Amino acid sequence: MKQYSEQDNRDYQLVTDTENRDRDEDHQKMVEELNRILQSGKLLKDEPMSAHTTFHVGGPAALFAELADREEIRDLIRCARRYDYPFFVTGNGSNLLVSDRGYDGLILHLGKSFEKISLTDDVVTAQAGASLARLARTAYEMSLTGLEFAAGIPGSVGGAVAMNAGAYGSEMKDVLLDADVLTPEGDFLTLTSDELDLSYRHSCVFERDYLVLSARFKLKEGKSEEIRNRMDELADARRSKQPLEYPSAGSTFKRPEGYFAGKLIQDAGLKGYTVGGAQVSIKHSGFVINCGGATASDILTLIGDVRRRVKETFGVVMTPEVRFVGFDEEELKNVVFF
Repeated sequence: MKQYSEQDNRDYQLVTDTENRDRDEDHQKMVEELNRILQSGKLLKDEPMSAHTTFHVGGPAALFAELADREEIRDLIRCARRYDYPFFVTGNGSNLLVSDRGYDGLILHLGKSFEKISLTDDVVTAQAGASLARLARTAYEMSLTGLEFAAGIPGSVGGAVAMNAGAYGSEMKDVLLDADVLTPEGDFLTLTSDELDLSYRHSCVFERDYLVLSARFKLKEGKSEEIRNRMDELADARRSKQPLEYPSAGSTFKRPEGYFAGKLIQDAGLKGYTVGGAQVSIKHSGFVINCGGATASDILTLIGDVRRRVKETFGVVMTPEVRFVGFDEEELKNVVFF
């Protein structure tokens, strides 16, 4: 066995200090470059992600930037990739669970500068950061029908297109004309609904590492009163059946083929099941809620417990709709990887 001398230890310390110093210098260069690219404001440090997710949990993001336009997004991503620095793009955080430790990387937030909506005849164009509620309301105000189902979905256009969001028998696929995306190579593409390969809670967006920038929706002329009545009817159904009074990510699990997620969870005896401040909703078992003081760890543990119980009881594997950010593989292996 080799014996290490005091000189060896000193040499190792010198190498380690040099590596750390180089890393710190590279990080500072990257931060300066990111700030030069940003048009809408300065880079924020240690921004609490609990303020940017609908679960109201999550530790700080090391770096956080509000995005202004698609060129800025492209240039910021190129910069992060050049320095091999992790990044994640988010809208209103409705399908997101961020670790209690936070995210040791750059969060790119599609905020107020990225939520424009415009109308040409019966086609509505919306930027990725626009909320689905506002999109549906805009369509209603123009007496256009087809987006009533989206009024109560707690998400933004970008995420809704990427996941083919839907409710009450309708989905984005039904009205989506096309979407503008940013490729990993930094190219801007326009993909038709067919090219996006939309199916139940699926598109090619995540598989190909695309980023949705905007989308166009083909609607139909309708009667304002009928559209309003349908939106009110769906809103009443949500209020009566869903735990809207609590922070959540909406439906926590995708619907397994041939089953309803909420019924499987309820029949497995998990209605009201609690871990810390996280709970399987008593009102609707398909929702995991923050019923007060929950941590991301509480929610993650509960999701894993639900998946295991349902699999043991019915042999059905539940797939989370939630995306997990800032967790390591060990933390996720019992939740996602089984």
